[in-house]
Amino acid sequence: MTGEIMFDATLPLLSVEEVHKSFGRQPACRDISFDLWPGEVLGIVGESGSGKSTLLNILAGRIQADAGRVLYRTQAETIADLLTASEAQRRQLMRTEWGFVQQHARDGLRMAFSAGANIGERMMALGHKHYGELRGAALEWLAAVEIAAERIDDLPRNFSGGMQQRLQIARNLVTRPRIVLMDEPTGGLDVSVQARLLDLLRRLVQEHNVAVIVVTHDLGVARLLAHRLMVMRRGEVVETGLTDQLLDDPQHAYTQLLVSSVLNV
Repeated sequence: MTGEIMFDATLPLLSVEEVHKSFGRQPACRDISFDLWPGEVLGIVGESGSGKSTLLNILAGRIQADAGRVLYRTQAETIADLLTASEAQRRQLMRTEWGFVQQHARDGLRMAFSAGANIGERMMALGHKHYGELRGAALEWLAAVEIAAERIDDLPRNFSGGMQQRLQIARNLVTRPRIVLMDEPTGGLDVSVQARLLDLLRRLVQEHNVAVIVVTHDLGVARLLAHRLMVMRRGEVVETGLTDQLLDDPQHAYTQLLVSSVLNV
C-alpha cells in the first residue's frame, strides 16, 4: 500500500490520528484519535448524529476523510496509511484482514447465494479454490455460529433475522481477520436473540483474538462486549475509558446523561 513505513513492534494494530470529516459546513468527525490493540474490543457510543457511524465508515473506506491518518500494522509487518491506499487495496483488505458486520444482515450477505457460498466466497479471496475445502470450512463455521449443517445449501432469505446475523458473522470471521468493524450488530433483534448473539460474539472474539470496533447506541451491549469505550457527541470524543469504570463513574456531563438514559439514543 502507498504510505508504508517500517514496522515497529511497539505500535498498536491500528492508530487513528486526528481524523476529520465535514459535510458542507457541518463537522461529522472532529480530529478523532485513538489506538486499537490486538484482541481489544473498542465500543463507540453516542446519540444519533454523534458521528460514530461516519467514523466507522471512514475506517472501512466507504467515506473519504478530509484530514488525518489511519495507520494499520499489516500482516506483512509494515505500517500502512489506509487513507492514502487505493480503492482496490482497501477492498482487498476488507475481504481478507478486516471484516464488517452490518446492522442489517441483508446488507452484508449475498442473498442470492447459499449459506455455504456466502462463507466460501470470502475464502476464495484468499486463494482457496478446492470445493471440498470450501464446503468443509463452511460447515465448520456454520457450526461455530450455531446454524445446523443441513442449512448449508439454503438461501439466507429463508433464515430468521438472528440466523442471518450469525451467518454474516461467520462470513466475516472465516478468513481469520485481525480487525472486525461492527455497526449496531444487535439492532432490530428481539431481546432473547440479542442475548444469544452477544454470547456468541464474546466467545468468538476471545477464541480468535480479533480486534473489534463496535458502534452501538445500546449501553448494555457496550458493557457486555467492549473492553474500552469512546463516547462521541457532535463529532467529538468527549470521554474515553475502561468500560465498567466509564459506565459506573462517568465524568463528562454528556456521558452522565447517556448513562442515566436522559437522552434518547
